[in-house]
Amino acid sequence: MANKRNNLLDKMGIWASSLCALHCLLLPVLITLLPFVGASFFADAWFERIILSVSLVIGFWALLSGFYRYHRQIYPLYSLALGGLIYWNKDMFGHEYEPFTIAVGAILIIAAHMVNLKLCQSCRQCDDH
Repeated sequence: MANKRNNLLDKMGIWASSLCALHCLLLPVLITLLPFVGASFFADAWFERIILSVSLVIGFWALLSGFYRYHRQIYPLYSLALGGLIYWNKDMFGHEYEPFTIAVGAILIIAAHMVNLKLCQSCRQCDDH
């Protein structure tokens, strides 16, 4: 039961991180259409920060749960924290490199969840034997 909940949290974290990256990467293309659909709040910085914050909260919850219950490996948390830090400061190299920085941050966050899933599953299989 606990492993299913942890898998769900990791999958939610992967989806939230992916949607956040997709939002950031597609926003420049869709910015001209937002006023027509009445959704200009998608372009606001606060909306972006909320999505990223939710993604990181879910991520830390899932990874800490996997750490304490199953694998005791800390490196997925480092990947999540580094990805979140890079993503939060996506314009640190300038606006022309922002899509690259977003991609690196999102990949680190998603990789943290995928590694956590794999570690949790391998430890569960070890316990079954």
